[in-house]
Amino acid sequence: MLTLDSIAIPDLHPDAPVATRKARLTDIEAIHELIGYWAARGQMLVRSKQLLAETIRDFFVLEAAPHEGRPGGLAGVCGLHLLAPDLAEVRGLAVHPAFQGKGLGKTLVLACEAEGRALGLPALFAWTYQQKFFEACGYTRIDKTNLHPKVWSECQRCAFFENCNEIAMLRSLD
Repeated sequence: MLTLDSIAIPDLHPDAPVATRKARLTDIEAIHELIGYWAARGQMLVRSKQLLAETIRDFFVLEAAPHEGRPGGLAGVCGLHLLAPDLAEVRGLAVHPAFQGKGLGKTLVLACEAEGRALGLPALFAWTYQQKFFEACGYTRIDKTNLHPKVWSECQRCAFFENCNEIAMLRSLD
């Protein structure tokens, strides 16, 4: 187990094969732990188990197979949350530390983009602390004040609403 501030995640083998799939209710605990691991490092916002349960259909996961005596488990997660008929948010992107730098974050973002295109969405946005990553995925930094009003209604529920330092990124799907 890898631990940080009492957040534990499985010690996955970095060469384990992974498969992308839609999240299931049985993934909530593992998603919560992986997001919590990075939130404890200040890299993303924490998500409650209740919120994950309510939005589980938004998420894709990367499932790592057991490999060389290490268990399998969740190697990554990312969600596509619909906000309006013309906009969705890529959210909750987290990749297990053993799988960093292997392109799996981009794999998850591409899964969200494919779903967005299938739904007919013209654009996706993301709140992030990882501007360079999203730029490498084709997103452009935008002024927060230019975001859809529905985005702000969700932001008002955030504990950091008054002191938000996340960066707004946008990608056209046209």
